[in-house]
Amino acid sequence: MALDFTRRVGELAEAEFHHPLFITFGWGFATIELQTKKIKGLRENDFILAAKINEISKSLSDEGAN
Repeated sequence: MALDFTRRVGELAEAEFHHPLFITFGWGFATIELQTKKIKGLRENDFILAAKINEISKSLSDEGAN
């Protein structure tokens, strides 16, 4: 499931033209770090992307529960 999650996050990032700084995953886990490099911090777009990433996580959890 972690591989599918990271693939979907990558597709989202490409569609949004806003990419995570790091995506790390392994067996059963994924870690995503968001940062806007220009200001070395977080911007509104980072929070929007994070909310969309949470939705991907929730949808995969719901699929796994069925």
